[in-house]
Amino acid sequence: MYNLEEIKNLISMLEDSSLSVLEVQSGDNKVRLEKASQGAPVVSFANNNPVVAAPEAAADAETAAAPAAADTGKAIKAPIVGVFYVAPSPDADPYVSVGKRVKKGDVVCIIEAMKCMNEIQAEEDGEIVAVLANNGDLVEYGQPLFSIK
Repeated sequence: MYNLEEIKNLISMLEDSSLSVLEVQSGDNKVRLEKASQGAPVVSFANNNPVVAAPEAAADAETAAAPAAADTGKAIKAPIVGVFYVAPSPDADPYVSVGKRVKKGDVVCIIEAMKCMNEIQAEEDGEIVAVLANNGDLVEYGQPLFSIK
């Protein structure tokens, strides 16, 4: 499987080229990058081998999914594809955490896309009940990032 740094490098290579599609395969792992009409890359993965999570990762995934499953709140979704960050810098406090009240327009996170830092704002007033993405994760368009109630 490709790590985040390798994917970032591939995205950068595609952005800096005149290519519209870049496909890379290593063994059974394949990554296909495609420039969308707006110029933002679209990333897709193909892996013929099943991925087995470590027991700690599986437990973390279950704990992270539990509040979202029990919650009837609304999701704050990623408006773009990019890298999800919870804070403006590595040494800064997160914009929001579970239990924090937010107002419409408050910044809840940053998504880095095409070397631009895009502040993502709350679309309504409420309380953050779950953080559904990990800091540094590559997120897809429409992927739930937070659950708000």
